[in-house]
Amino acid sequence: MADRMTREQRHRCMSRIRGRDTKPELVVRRWLWRQGYRYRLYVKSLPGRPDIVMRKWRTVIFVNGCFWHGHECQKHRPATNAQFWREKIERNRERDARNQALLQAAGWNVIVVWECQLMPKRRMETLRELDLVLSRIVLDRTGTPHPYSWPEEDSNPAVAAETAPEYRPSKAISRKAPENKQ
Repeated sequence: MADRMTREQRHRCMSRIRGRDTKPELVVRRWLWRQGYRYRLYVKSLPGRPDIVMRKWRTVIFVNGCFWHGHECQKHRPATNAQFWREKIERNRERDARNQALLQAAGWNVIVVWECQLMPKRRMETLRELDLVLSRIVLDRTGTPHPYSWPEEDSNPAVAAETAPEYRPSKAISRKAPENKQ
């Protein structure tokens, strides 16, 4: 049986877990920056305070830790105080779903990247998928080209250019050669 931590040891360990600038977040942020995407971090005015906010594309990215946000890849749950952890993680999942729904209702694209998807084995595949999703969002926001519609034959289409007036040199301007003064 594994050694169990005392309450003080667990408190010390858990208090040192960061909520910002985590390794998975830094992986995504560095990749986005190299790809030319610019973003803001932790915008307080948006529901859930997303990790990465790209206002130009109305897109937010959450980089979630699998344990804290209850991803299905999590096989290990704490044995001590199991009921507390089950309830806590369930509340986190409900809060995440509520915040994502609020963001989507406000017209934001929501992307969730899980910590397990950024492990070295799957990292490049995940970043390629992220690139694909962002490319679609960028294309949707900029608009796809619409085919030109030709006017009806009976209608009088607007003239794209006027006819050029006939060129007549002005009489006020004379082109005499300058006189040599000595």
